[in-house]
Amino acid sequence: MGARHADILKQFLMESAVLSLTGGLMGTALGWAIANGIGHIQLGAPSFRPVVGLDSILLATLFSAAVGLFFGIYPAMRAASLAPADALKHE
Repeated sequence: MGARHADILKQFLMESAVLSLTGGLMGTALGWAIANGIGHIQLGAPSFRPVVGLDSILLATLFSAAVGLFFGIYPAMRAASLAPADALKHE
């Protein structure tokens, strides 16, 4: 009830960043597992070996967090601007 505008904004942005970062890490792990699985199958190409580099992992994870923050700004601003009585009324 007594949270400031900045506190609500930070909370929503942190939530969107954590959710998107978690999703990005899970997607990166799944992509790595699929790439390794394809490398073990070697569908007729014995020299084919997929490589997932650290730069690709960092880029994918940071891009996921950036997208989450970008699309979390509007709901965060909207939630921070609500009056407490209105926020509780629209459940």
